Parts: sequence; structure tokens; C-alpha cells
Amino acid sequence: MPPVKPMLAKSVARIPPGMQYEAKWDGFRAIVFRDGDEVEVGSRTGRPLSRYFPELVAAVQERLPGRCVLDGEIVIAREGRLDFDALTERIHPAASRVRMLAERTPASLVAFDLLALDGDSLLDVPLAERRERLVAALEGVTPPVHVAPATLDIEVARDWFERYEGAGLDGVVAKPLTLGYHQDQRAMFKVKHERTADVVVAGYRLHKSGPVVGSLLLGLYDDRGTLQHVGVCAAFSMKRRAELVEELRPLRMADVSGHPWAARSDEAAHDDARLPGAPSRWTGKKDLSWVPLRPERVLEVAYDHMEGGTRFRHTAGFRRWRPDRTPESCTFAQLQEPVRYDLAEILAPPR
Repeated sequence: MPPVKPMLAKSVARIPPGMQYEAKWDGFRAIVFRDGDEVEVGSRTGRPLSRYFPELVAAVQERLPGRCVLDGEIVIAREGRLDFDALTERIHPAASRVRMLAERTPASLVAFDLLALDGDSLLDVPLAERRERLVAALEGVTPPVHVAPATLDIEVARDWFERYEGAGLDGVVAKPLTLGYHQDQRAMFKVKHERTADVVVAGYRLHKSGPVVGSLLLGLYDDRGTLQHVGVCAAFSMKRRAELVEELRPLRMADVSGHPWAARSDEAAHDDARLPGAPSRWTGKKDLSWVPLRPERVLEVAYDHMEGGTRFRHTAGFRRWRPDRTPESCTFAQLQEPVRYDLAEILAPPR
């Protein structure tokens, strides 16, 4: 019975030897429960997802064993690669819009672990056996349900790490073969792609604990010379958050007028640029106010993935200030584009 908290992974620099390897999917983590006609899809945080993916509920009823619990990833593919933007569009309060999107851009479920089957809990069963039972239970399964490819060959895993990014995947996950399923523990390992970019610091949000920097707001110039909001940089110590307030004080603007993102209150501007302060279906009523800065300082950040080619998917990591770079030189042209790879080839049943 729900809830079950998913097992997590810790980041490592290299793919560790002697494990089972899988691609790291870039979608919504999901624990799927089926008991006859009853289906529940829970997010990583336990939030119900079933209403947002009605086509997957139907697929689970048609294709999965009568009583089971699966760990997997909900993904949407467009033109041969994963499309995270299409996933986020599903989190919408209007059921009619959700149904329309389910028909236009149907989702898939990639199953990579089996936590229960019939009346048996498999949480204490070693991964190697859980994998065998997963493959057997889903033998012959058809799209939109897939069994995640897995290998014991580290050289194959290294090849996946290099090639699969072009299909929108994040990296590689390594799992010890003797591992039981440890809920909410970082018992697995993940190796993710990391790149660096020089960005403009154009503002910051205050930390929830007080008048110190919570996150830096980052921008890049597009080919029209417009500064676009591309994400945030955070994860500072409290001492560093206070230091940043003082470092950035000379750049503070009295108000947002005259700032490149002054149009954030213009609804039409949100369609053209993802500016700070825009409402979010994820954060609800969270305070998204920000302190505008003159866009004059350049920062090098580390990032793992671009979303839609326009913003950092996850929080970027602070690397160093770049006094040798001008803000105008910080453009989208510096971002690397991985070689494309057809997602259908990854998900094809093994021959």
C-alpha cells in the first residue's frame, strides 16, 4: 500500500565497477501501485500523479501484473528524445487540458525495479533477483510501458554515458547487485554530465532564514541581444550567503525599472522569456520576489542539462567569478549541444 519512498542515488565522479548499470532517465520518478482495477501513481515526494497521466493509468491496467508495485520513470518523447517541458505541462488543474495533452503527447512508463508482486514484498530481496523477476513479470510488455535496459558490463555503461545524452538522458545509475530496496536512502550511485558556462548575475532572492542571499538569478544574452533568465545558482554556506549580500551591494538597483527584466509583470513577456517572479505550478504561493542587480558581473557555473535549450534544468553550481569576461559575451552560443540519439533505439526490446 502507498506510500513507498523511492530509493535515491548519491553523485559520484566516475562509474563504479562491479554493479548493474542503467541509463539515468530525465522524467518524473514514479512509484506505481496496481491492485486489480485500482492504480495509484505516486511522485518522489508522495504527491499523487495519476490524474495528470490518465493514459498511463489505462496502460498499467492493461499491461502490468494484477498485483504489483513498480519503481520507474514517467517520460515523454518528441522527435526521438526526451522532452521534460512536455511533462511539466501536464501538471495542470484543468482535467480537460490534461486529457488533450494525453492525446497529443502521450507519456510512457520506463520500469526499472519491482518492489512487490502478487502478495510478496521484494524490498529485502537483492537487486539481482528483483531484476530477474521484473524482466519475467514484464516479458513481452508493449509501449507505453517499457523495461529499462540494464547491463553488468562497465564498458557498455561508459558507452551509454557518452551516447545517450543525445536522446535527452542524464547519465548513468550504478546499483550494487546485492542491494535490497532501501527507501529514501542514497544507496545507489549516479554519474551525471556536467558542463560549465559563463553567465550574467542579474539579481538574487533572499534566503528564507533572513536577509542573506538565497539564490543568484542567472542570465544569458540571446541572438537579439536580450538578456534571458536561464536559472539560479544556490547551495551556499550561511557565511557565504552573507558575504554575497555585501559583494553585490554596489550593483543593487533602487527598483526594477530600467532592469532588463522589468517587463516581468507583463504577461506577454512570460511567453517570450522565463523571467523571475512568474507564477509556478510547482511552488504555489511561495515568495518569488527578487532583488534586481545591474547586470555587470559574470560568473562561471556548472550545469548538467539544459531544458528546452533555454534554461538550466537543475540548480547550477558556483565555480568562480569571471572578471575577465564582459556580460555581453555571455550568450547561448557557448552552450554545448549533445549529438542527437534516437530514444526508440534505447527502448527497443532486447534481441
